[in-house]
Amino acid sequence: MNCLSPSILAADFSRLGEQIRELDEAGAQYLHIDVMDGMFVPSISIGLPVIQSIRPYSERIFDVHLMIEEPARYLSDFARAGADLITVHAESCVHLDRTIGSIRDMGILAGVALNPATPLSVLDYVLPYVDMVLIMTVNPGFGGQKLIPYTLQKVRELKRKVDERGLKTDIEVDGGIRLENVEEVMDAGANIIVSGSAVFRGDITENTRCFLKILNS
Repeated sequence: MNCLSPSILAADFSRLGEQIRELDEAGAQYLHIDVMDGMFVPSISIGLPVIQSIRPYSERIFDVHLMIEEPARYLSDFARAGADLITVHAESCVHLDRTIGSIRDMGILAGVALNPATPLSVLDYVLPYVDMVLIMTVNPGFGGQKLIPYTLQKVRELKRKVDERGLKTDIEVDGGIRLENVEEVMDAGANIIVSGSAVFRGDITENTRCFLKILNS
């Protein structure tokens, strides 16, 4: 199933609850929440209090992307805050297998994110235990970047690995996804699409519906 996961990093935070409701009403299936600590990535973004405060505004899947050092320290906190899916970066986990297991033990969907230059081989032993793999199509830390072309080949290779092993792992992409290139990204094998600026810039409802029309065609 193809799903849209709008990234609230691009939202107007003075109207965040209102814009989240607008996404819900337009049919977006997920809500992508980027948590940045200023160490793993250069930027600092929202944290636990914001996630807790917006949880009542949406029944959608809270797709929490932890761009932080040693995320295992905070998994239970994000679960209590309302995360339905927690994605950690392979690059930030000393014990990736243990971290994945901890997420799943809490009844939360487990995702692993890979930066553009990180090889897929880091997933070789954990892929069967992961609900979703997030392929970063830009270097993380800032919104509004252009998609790095070689990352689509990485998506293709991951899709082949998933199919060869008979898995049902979702493949998410994040970075530079626009209406003009989303079909190419889906053709490469992605089924969960993160988009920030292209959803929140202008008419949120219309932008969301345009994405969903392509995703459902």
